[in-house]
Amino acid sequence: MLYAEFMSAALPPFPGPETPLGEPELLQLGSAGDEPCLRADAARNRARLLDAAARLVAEHGAAGVTMEAVAVAAHVGKGTVFRRFGDRTGLLTALLDHSERKFQAAFLGGPPPLGPDGAPVERLRAFGVAYLRRAIDELDLLLAAEAGPDRRFTGPVRRLHHGHLSLLLRRAAPDADSDLLAHTLLGYLDPPLIHHLVRQCGTPPARLESGWNDLVDRVTGTRGGHD
Repeated sequence: MLYAEFMSAALPPFPGPETPLGEPELLQLGSAGDEPCLRADAARNRARLLDAAARLVAEHGAAGVTMEAVAVAAHVGKGTVFRRFGDRTGLLTALLDHSERKFQAAFLGGPPPLGPDGAPVERLRAFGVAYLRRAIDELDLLLAAEAGPDRRFTGPVRRLHHGHLSLLLRRAAPDADSDLLAHTLLGYLDPPLIHHLVRQCGTPPARLESGWNDLVDRVTGTRGGHD
């Protein structure tokens, strides 16, 4: 499993329900040696290649992401793509890494309602809506990255998402079991479930977003003014 193998670095266990929990920090994906300090032009070229790969995924699915297709979409030589990412596996790993970093930066340090200045319930709603939109756009990649049952709930990214939701639940509903409810909320965002609902059942994304907001409201005992 491509992404599962890449994300196998261990993190300290999350605190239990009674332990005070501060705002999580941005999870640094990969090892420190994966990306040495790039020159500004090299960093821009890498971002352009990843943006081109992301467009290919959105338009053609993960099968449309080849080294040759990315080179054409980014208007560079194929050798440039190989030098930057090594092979297709390296490219797909970097693409998921790039996407996850942007998502983390948004919910850990971005503007409200997703970022730290938003109210807890509003941040919960915004997290799910943002994740659903990202997951639908990148569904093939996320499905390819699914870990087996023995590691699905222990990978660093999953643990970071769980810890973030648990923290927000603890603030929004202090009497609730935030640890278990965070798992419940993440279950709604499971890529195989999104695949089933959107691609096999034809569920409109707007309905999934509305359902997420309703679930957050019911879990926290609130009713918001969202659509």
